[in-house]
Amino acid sequence: MFAWQRDVCIKSDEVISQAESSQYQVIVWGNVRPYGEEQLASNKGRGAVCLLNALKRYGQGFYSRISGFFAAVIYNKVSHNIELITDHVGSMPLFYHLTEHELTISNSLNVMNTSELSLNPQAIFNYCYYHCIAAPTTIYQGVFKLEAGQMIRIETNNKLTSKVLYQPRYQYSEEGDEALFTTCRSLVSQAVKQQLSPQCGAFLSGGLDSSTVAGMLKQVQGTAKTFSIGFEQKEYDESAYAQLTADHFSTQHHRLVLQPQALIDNFKAIASYFDQPFGNSSAMAAYSCATFAKSHGVTHLLAGDGGDEIFAGNERYAQQRIFEHFHQIPNIAQLILTTAFRPKVLTNIPGLKKVASYLKQANVPLPDRLDNYNFMNQFPLQEMFTPQFLAQVDIAEPQKQRQARYNQAKTQSTLEKMLFLDWQHTLADNDLVKVSKMCQKAGIEVSYPLLEKELVDFSCCISPGKKLAGNQLRDFYKRAFRGFLSNETLEKEKHGFGLPFGVWMKESKPLMKMAEDALCQLNKRNIFQAHFLKQALGKHQQEHTSYYGELIWILVILELWLESRGL
Repeated sequence: MFAWQRDVCIKSDEVISQAESSQYQVIVWGNVRPYGEEQLASNKGRGAVCLLNALKRYGQGFYSRISGFFAAVIYNKVSHNIELITDHVGSMPLFYHLTEHELTISNSLNVMNTSELSLNPQAIFNYCYYHCIAAPTTIYQGVFKLEAGQMIRIETNNKLTSKVLYQPRYQYSEEGDEALFTTCRSLVSQAVKQQLSPQCGAFLSGGLDSSTVAGMLKQVQGTAKTFSIGFEQKEYDESAYAQLTADHFSTQHHRLVLQPQALIDNFKAIASYFDQPFGNSSAMAAYSCATFAKSHGVTHLLAGDGGDEIFAGNERYAQQRIFEHFHQIPNIAQLILTTAFRPKVLTNIPGLKKVASYLKQANVPLPDRLDNYNFMNQFPLQEMFTPQFLAQVDIAEPQKQRQARYNQAKTQSTLEKMLFLDWQHTLADNDLVKVSKMCQKAGIEVSYPLLEKELVDFSCCISPGKKLAGNQLRDFYKRAFRGFLSNETLEKEKHGFGLPFGVWMKESKPLMKMAEDALCQLNKRNIFQAHFLKQALGKHQQEHTSYYGELIWILVILELWLESRGL
């Protein structure tokens, strides 16, 4: 490693590239390329050289001149400052731990020396809120994770400063729709093309994004292996749509039907593989699909993640637009309506109950309104957690984090703000962590063509009214790809690789026992109220199998992760 004029420890579980000049020393995880230029196969693995060239040529303006998926460390030989940076969507994690005597930097908590670090109660609370631990917080006190598109500068006196490096400009194009459609299709094609490698295949759930990537892979490469997960539980299975896309593009399609035994065999291994507790239940499906692809000779998978978050494909975007109508009427009218429906007697009158519910939700500002149905908003916190645990946390922190990210977007559009928030949270803290870590565990490389910086920037040139026309999700994107994707694909509802964990628990006694044993151990940690854990199991059996199954998954994963660290 480099001879830096300070005590710095770099740890990595992946190959890094390094480069040096008279002024800078650079370390890069992933690949960096000049913005707007194709990623040549010969340049892969030379990300540090590209970043160094951008630094030398553009100085502090380097970030807008580069693209790719990366995390990086820049050491300035003159000032001895260290800068940590992440790409525009935070596709690669970067952690740091700064003490009086040493700075430790790593792409994974699993390779850092955490034996002397304390668990962070706030992180556990945040995990329960969002089912993952959002940056900058981590499970260990004193260890932090960079957010997407962020720079952290560490000066020689250990002073830290933070800066948002990726800031969309929202300059909407005045070009005609057909010209924009052509540009969109071209950018997607180029994004897939530059991610190609030998033995490359694609995830295929049957939705818009995975179908687009699979189709482009077939078009660009000539052949394409595609892989999907199916379930015997019909309400979770959309493999028929995946087969429809496979038939439409004539891909070499492979389908794996996932059974409860696969989860029993891999539950602990999956829970422990993540750097910190991670509660997205579709991780199991992602891992199974990746290992399935590997068994068919594939070493690199293209994933469709990101399309919904840049072109407005999630149902919540349309739902929130309905509530925002309330804020467009005069303030006095808002006050009169809210006051009129405050008495509980009115909320029980048939026909008025829905109006009262609408007003109650509309009066919650964004982004907090997005969490109305969060588990943590359905139960009194005092009934969920012990008093000792609650005394150690700030119960408002998860929402404060979301509010800060939401308000970073320099726009008045609530849709654009929600999209930006999803890049920062839904993608960087959740979906990309899930897919990347599970592919890593399976020994598969993964790429995200729909999140190339040029395509994300292009999406910011499409006005909110075109992205979401009325309540038509993905309207611009669907019109752009009509004729390429099948009509059935364009018209289907969003789904994905969900997991019927709640249903499986009812059907599989070994799985139920594994969950019960984990909750029994979790009860001893003085985090949760015993009656809350018991209630979750009871309601899963008697009332809402899927809803409480998801809650139990989150709790079980927490316990299994803690056990895997000997805690």
